[in-house]
Amino acid sequence: MIAKPNTRSLSAPVVRVLKKLGADIALARRRRHITQVSMAERFGISVATLRRLEKGDPRISIGTLAQALLILGELAKINELLDTATDDIGLMMMNDALPQRVRTKRITSGSGGL
Repeated sequence: MIAKPNTRSLSAPVVRVLKKLGADIALARRRRHITQVSMAERFGISVATLRRLEKGDPRISIGTLAQALLILGELAKINELLDTATDDIGLMMMNDALPQRVRTKRITSGSGGL
């Protein structure tokens, strides 16, 4: 049996971010005058699942989150979450791992090169 994550196994910053994200989804839905029933019907989930999403429940799938963002017209934002072209830490680590010098390889007669 696979253990389900709960708020006790998550760090406090993660719990806060999930709760804020859920509250922001609920606010965006209400600003667009979309009821919970209507939104849940649009992507085939129960109203209870939508309520859990809006409360920041960590067990909600990323697919459900993406579908909610699609309905709210904000799906492009999920594409920008960790854009590797702007991943400053990753790029810095890659640059640190670059060799100091690049040397050409010598081809010897026994190496199979032409």
